[in-house]
Amino acid sequence: QVRVVESGGGLVQPGGSLRLSCAASGRIFSFYAMDWYRQAPGKQRELVATITSGGSTKYADSVKGRFTISRDNAQNTMFLQMNSLKPEDTAVYYCHCNGIWGQGTQVTVSS
Repeated sequence: QVRVVESGGGLVQPGGSLRLSCAASGRIFSFYAMDWYRQAPGKQRELVATITSGGSTKYADSVKGRFTISRDNAQNTMFLQMNSLKPEDTAVYYCHCNGIWGQGTQVTVSS
C-alpha cells in the first residue's frame, strides 16, 4: 500500500517561493497519478495540481503559470514548485495518491 509524507512548507513573504515534496512508499508508485490539494481555514479542500504516471500535468486556474508539479519515479517523490506566492495561497497542502492522503504541510504567505 502506498503511503505519502509531505515536507517543505513554511512561512514566506508575498512574491516568494517554496518547494514542497511528497515522499511515497510502495513499489508501484510510478503507476499512479498523484495530486496536490490544499485547504485554507474555513474553506473546502481544493485540487491544486495533478500529474499522471506518464508525466502529464493539470493545474487549477488560480495557480497556472506560478506552480509546477513534477515527479521523480526513481526516487518515489513528487514535487510542487510554488513561485510568486500570494497571501491567498496560504493553506495546508496535502499530497494524494490512489486514495491515500498525507498529513499535510502548512504554507503561510505573509509579510
